[in-house]
Amino acid sequence: MFRYSVKAALILLVCCFACGNILAQQEKAAVAPRSELSPEKAISLAEQGQCRNTLSALKHAMAPELPASTRKEAGVVAVRCFLLIDNRDAALDFIRLLNKQFPQDPDVLFVVVHAYSDLSTRTAQDLARNAPQSLAAHKLNAEALEMQGKWEPAQMEYEEMLRKDPNARGTHFLLGRLLLSRPDAGPDAIPRAKQEFLSELQIDPTNSDAEYILGELARHDENWQEAISRFSRAAKLNPGFAEAYLGWGACLINLKKYEEAITPLRTAEHLAPGNPDVHNALATALVRSGHKQEADAEFAIHRRLSSATPNASAPNAPE
Repeated sequence: MFRYSVKAALILLVCCFACGNILAQQEKAAVAPRSELSPEKAISLAEQGQCRNTLSALKHAMAPELPASTRKEAGVVAVRCFLLIDNRDAALDFIRLLNKQFPQDPDVLFVVVHAYSDLSTRTAQDLARNAPQSLAAHKLNAEALEMQGKWEPAQMEYEEMLRKDPNARGTHFLLGRLLLSRPDAGPDAIPRAKQEFLSELQIDPTNSDAEYILGELARHDENWQEAISRFSRAAKLNPGFAEAYLGWGACLINLKKYEEAITPLRTAEHLAPGNPDVHNALATALVRSGHKQEADAEFAIHRRLSSATPNASAPNAPE
């Protein structure tokens, strides 16, 4: 009896292995068409919107050994198809592949521009749907209104943000900047904007942009010492802030501190060598402090850059 039971068990085990092999082969056969799709077939299916089952094949179609035309077509079709079904991760994967393989191709860049725009729009819709009353939603709406030149509703968005959270970092700065940008701003716009920048610095003393704009406002009022203080502070907060160094040096020139102006202007030149205004200011500081040869070289650079930049400032006459 026991002998027959063992024999039956062996037969059952053999059958199980056989069934397992059959099932594995069937499963492999079922998967094979997807993984073995030719690039042309994968592209054709994706063009028909059938990209869910062609992800792997489309990635294989962008393998470096394949022709550039095939890789480009596969990437472009994949981006469009995965955006169509709102698979953002897959779309971004193919955008990265296209950027890496075709960084200067105008057709690819065109597709990527529209893809990023589409992704941005969808993400903005996510924000509006999931957190319509959040500060982030108000800020995004305000920025969009600003870009459209709808100054009043944009200002109302920023003011609503401040009502919800008066100490939100960056909001006072954004409101102040808007007040200065409005073409229809009233006479109280500048003093109100200044107050917004000062409020921003109370919340965030490291805001170099607020310091810089306060420096520009002081320079406009010919309050040179305050302007120098603001510009130098902005430069220390952000060592890569070329405009802050330029404003700092320009104010020192107005105070006839020519030798002292050279240092910040040299830094501005290093940071923004293509800005003709920097070379003009530096040349002025150099010539008026007795460094004529260096000044002539800077004036020459200014003239060369100005020929390509018609709105650049004219050279200052040496005293």
